[in-house]
Amino acid sequence: MSEHIRDGLLFQPIRIGTMELRNRIMLPPHGRLTGDPFGSERQSAANQAYWRQRAESGAAWICGLNAFVGNTVIPGFEPTGIGATVRGVFRLPQFRERAAQYAEAIHSAGAYASAQLIMQGGMPHSPSGVLANYTNNQVPHVLTGEEIAWFIEEYAFSAGEAKAAGLDGVELHANHEDLLQLFLSPATNHREDEYGGDQAGRMRLLLDVLRRIRQEVGQDFTVGVRLNMDELFEGGYDLEEGLAIAVALQASGTIDYLHCVIGNNWGAPSYIQPHHYRVAHWSDLARRFKEALSLPVVYTGRVATAAAAARVVESGHADVVGMARAMFADGDLVAKARDGRADRIRPCIGTNDCLHRVVVEGVRFGCSVNPLTGRESEPPPHRARSAKRVLVAGAGPAGLELAALLAERGHRVSLWEREHETGGQMRIAARVTENAAYADFLSFQERRLAELGVDVKLGHAADADAVADAGFDVVAVATGARPRRPAIPGVNLPFVAEGREVLRGRAAVGRKVLVIAMEDHMQPLTIAGHLTDLGRGVTVLYPTPAIAPLVGKYSIGAPLAKLSAAGARVEVMERVALIEPGRVVSRNVYSGVAREHTGYDSVVLACGGEADSSLHQALRGRVPELHVLGDAYAPRRISFATRQAYELARRI
Repeated sequence: MSEHIRDGLLFQPIRIGTMELRNRIMLPPHGRLTGDPFGSERQSAANQAYWRQRAESGAAWICGLNAFVGNTVIPGFEPTGIGATVRGVFRLPQFRERAAQYAEAIHSAGAYASAQLIMQGGMPHSPSGVLANYTNNQVPHVLTGEEIAWFIEEYAFSAGEAKAAGLDGVELHANHEDLLQLFLSPATNHREDEYGGDQAGRMRLLLDVLRRIRQEVGQDFTVGVRLNMDELFEGGYDLEEGLAIAVALQASGTIDYLHCVIGNNWGAPSYIQPHHYRVAHWSDLARRFKEALSLPVVYTGRVATAAAAARVVESGHADVVGMARAMFADGDLVAKARDGRADRIRPCIGTNDCLHRVVVEGVRFGCSVNPLTGRESEPPPHRARSAKRVLVAGAGPAGLELAALLAERGHRVSLWEREHETGGQMRIAARVTENAAYADFLSFQERRLAELGVDVKLGHAADADAVADAGFDVVAVATGARPRRPAIPGVNLPFVAEGREVLRGRAAVGRKVLVIAMEDHMQPLTIAGHLTDLGRGVTVLYPTPAIAPLVGKYSIGAPLAKLSAAGARVEVMERVALIEPGRVVSRNVYSGVAREHTGYDSVVLACGGEADSSLHQALRGRVPELHVLGDAYAPRRISFATRQAYELARRI
């Protein structure tokens, strides 16, 4: 497979507009999470270093700037939401300098640099005051003809600034609820003037913007459009109209390529599809556009592996593939694929925690599988001055990453795991269909440890006395979490099962199942979805006011769509207070009003975990240096575990 990727079409050159690409791999905007290119000097340096590494690895084209065009609002109006802005990046005094630095970082490595022009329309603008989705009830402002004319000029100014800064092109963001898509869509554009009505009227704003941009930048500058192939939204345009829009764009003579995507900001799928969907799930739709157009076609959407990228171009689905989160997972993906080392690529597992850590919880960006991502501007961990004998107890995500990082620094590492396979809870979760990539990551980590010479002992529990007597210089306890069993009367009755045991196939459940959801991320939805896969009728009770409050909007739609399609019910604000044979009693968390739930054969606990720190407690004062990390300290998610491993590895 590695040789096929290396020798195939993926690594053949292609011309896109003015760009002579060395291969068919482009990177769409995503790196802003690593650092704001227009923020502090430190943030900008981090962003540039992120892109530079991927260009040095061999990416041909980086469209990495999320470039928000200027906005026009009345004095004092405050746009809200992700990407909401008034001034726009092109009006910043530092724009040309920072954009030039971004371009130079990429050009110096032999790649091309472009920017995506964005105006997220529902915040606050729209063609007709019609909302673009069912999960946002902020009513937008309806643009006047004068405001439309202002935006056309602002787009042209923005493209001109990009060219002046030394970029190679711009891409119009006519998708994902951008202002341009809202005008294209029959669901949101009900105008009766020249910018509404039939397809030609709805396309007028986009075409006016493109023509004005061409007047500003000329023909020696690459211009493209990113377009939803099918809105997948009631009343929106379908695939056939998407094709008609694409053909009309080509006929206008204003664009050099079409970038085909799917999804929106909130739905199932969102435009940042989680692991519930197949790799390159919608690339076959892009093939329809490639067949209809003579222009080059780019496809982006869940292209999570080099093999998938190769399949997309080899199958004729697209001329170029866009890869984003896979580049978070491994900044050397292109070089490894090109050199026949695809098996060395650290796999993306598609959790979207790289996004939701920032936008939901407000913590620092982090990739679940690669804690080095976002630190490209920092010095790499240096070799240890003296090699220490280190024991890592527990081979879950935290323990696996810590053991590998310590071995890479030159320490002599042993890894003990009480189970007969690595992975901890991640291994259990990998049993669920949509989590198959978890097993790929664990296999990668096992190969990594073997190559580093880590002494891995499976089925070997870390007894405190044995650890203390073994003479290790350092012991790191990463023993994970035991299932959390809430103090509910009846929780120990025989028809109550622990969710992990259900996933393992060790606990039998009846035909109708009530799931008690007391974990704020994906665990309850994963367990409930697995039960529907088994053909069970499922009801999920959450005590929180919202479902899975730590799962962000780019991921929540997929599991909820799966549950809804299977007939499952999900209820919120219900705290289970009593479990008895034949009935479960819950109380509203605010009013205390009781409800009775009957007709269930089984109750399944999806209540997260509690830190299993007993080994850490038992070893206090008995070993020279002792640490605890991961769920053994406090149960969190994979990205938290791997980041803790990185920080600890630097200090040993």
